[in-house]
Amino acid sequence: MNRNLVIIIIAQFFCTSVWFAGNAVLQDLGTEKGLSADFLLYLVSAVQIGFISGTLIFALSGITDRFSPSRIFFLSSIGAAVCNILLSANDMGSTAILISRFFVGFFLSGIYPVGMKIAADHFENGLGKSLGFLVGGLVLGTAFPHFIKSLSISFPWEFVVYTSSGLCIFGGLSLYLLVKDGPYRKPAGKLQFPDFKVLMRIVPLRKAILGYWGHMWELYTFWTFIPLLIFQKTSWTSASISLYSFCIIATGALACAVFGLLSRKTPLDSLAKLALLISGICCLLFPVFYFFASNAIFIGYLVIWGFFVVADSPMFSSLVAMSAPPGSRGSIITFVNSIGFLITVISIQITGYLLMQITFIWVWPFLALGPVIGLSQFAKPLNLRKL
Repeated sequence: MNRNLVIIIIAQFFCTSVWFAGNAVLQDLGTEKGLSADFLLYLVSAVQIGFISGTLIFALSGITDRFSPSRIFFLSSIGAAVCNILLSANDMGSTAILISRFFVGFFLSGIYPVGMKIAADHFENGLGKSLGFLVGGLVLGTAFPHFIKSLSISFPWEFVVYTSSGLCIFGGLSLYLLVKDGPYRKPAGKLQFPDFKVLMRIVPLRKAILGYWGHMWELYTFWTFIPLLIFQKTSWTSASISLYSFCIIATGALACAVFGLLSRKTPLDSLAKLALLISGICCLLFPVFYFFASNAIFIGYLVIWGFFVVADSPMFSSLVAMSAPPGSRGSIITFVNSIGFLITVISIQITGYLLMQITFIWVWPFLALGPVIGLSQFAKPLNLRKL
């Protein structure tokens, strides 16, 4: 594997570990600070809202196309780590906690989409494979706080925060020192505000964007509530739930790598459709597995869901990057991410509302709405060369 790609993947993994650090310690944080269940749900969404705000600012300013992406990545990693570690401060009230998580998300907007742009600037050929490994790093970083939590049962919950913040700084510094701007980077000559209305008329780009947005409706809501799904079915200990949550989410890292390798010989849209179809079926089958499966089979079902729920993410990201005009590629990727994460906030909040209104098992089939919308965009194959 190319040296630069390995460094980008590791940096992405380390830096995105701050993303779900708050989720991993949510119960401990709520108990210690006396926070309500409704507030904890807002806390989960605060990171997403911060990410949305940051990506919109980045996209509209064209900053990722005007300045060195490696430098933006590094500075963002410092900001994300500092805001993440504030979660452990003793005198942090509920409002301050919300603000700190918001800015973690804000600075993550200079990490995740910028990391994809750096990869796109280095690997014009084989982009599907490269982004498969890169998104796999993101998924593993997302899962990692749950793993730390499962090992730190004898340590204070702050250990998760300290570890993820340290990894974030190390990842950003490594990329900045070891990876230069890619040979396929095309810096914008002046401040650009991409005309997204015009860009949506590019049929392959529009299909890729709408497919990605459909996929996002399901993805982060599933990841957010995995610990709850396991607890409701098994009533296992906190450490066991954290470990299995890590395994289920981390399976998606393997999925991204596998689909990235398959993209060398299989059309990207075909792979995206397969993942959307299977994850959509998993949404619909939740009541069956919840009622009739043993704990072991139920966990196996969640692992399969965790595999396919994110396998299409690098495929859609590759299609977006491939279809976007090169001079505004960074802004387009960032904009698409921004709206995608707005969709995750809506989905998470609606799911939280439904959990209070209807029977638990009937909440999860509604997540299939995202895969259905995504699949509707690919009734006909895209006329794109393979990456």
